[in-house]
Amino acid sequence: MKKIAVLVSGGGTNLQAIIDAKARGEISGEIALVVSSKAEAYALERAKKAGIATEILPRKSYNDVHEYSTAMRNLLIAAGIDIVVYAGFMTILDESVCEAFEGRMINVHPSLIPSFCGVGYYGLRVHEEALKRGVKVTGATVHIVTPECDGGPILLQKAVEVHEDDTPETLQKRVMEEAEWVLLPRAVEILCRGE
Repeated sequence: MKKIAVLVSGGGTNLQAIIDAKARGEISGEIALVVSSKAEAYALERAKKAGIATEILPRKSYNDVHEYSTAMRNLLIAAGIDIVVYAGFMTILDESVCEAFEGRMINVHPSLIPSFCGVGYYGLRVHEEALKRGVKVTGATVHIVTPECDGGPILLQKAVEVHEDDTPETLQKRVMEEAEWVLLPRAVEILCRGE
C-alpha cells in the first residue's frame, strides 16, 4: 500500500477532501503523514481527528528555501513516503524534493493552467485576476510538481462557471467545492495505482 504525505499550511479543506475520499474507499493508499509549515494550521486538527500522524516543519525556522527543502525531503524519506500531495501548502520546495519524488508529487491549483498560475498566483489572488480579466470559465488543475512553479504535467482539470455577481471569495468557494475537492482525491488514487 502506498504511503501518502499531505503538505498543508492552512485550514485543510483539501486535506479533508482526501480524508473523506479515503473513508469512502476511493483512495487505496494510506494517508500516513500530514506536514504543516505552520503550527497554528487547522489542518493539523483535521489530521489528528482522523488519526493521522502530523509533523510541524515551520518555514521561518530555516534560513532559505534550500535548507527548508532539504529538511522536508529528509522528513518524507525517513517516513517512507511514496506520494506527496501539496494541499494548500504555501512554500515552493526546490528541485531536491522534486527529484526525490519525481512523478510522485502533485499540487492542486485553483485555475485552469496555464491561466493565472506561476509564482505569486495563489489563494484569492488567482480569483481576483480571473474576475479582473472577465473570464467566463475558470476551474482547478492537479499537476505533477516540478521545479517550475505550476509548470509540471497536468493530470486532471475541471471547469467551473464564473457568475456575473461573483466576488473573489464566492468564486474561490465554488472552485474548491466543484473542482478542487473532486479532482485532488482522484489524482491521489491515480498515483496510488501507478497510472
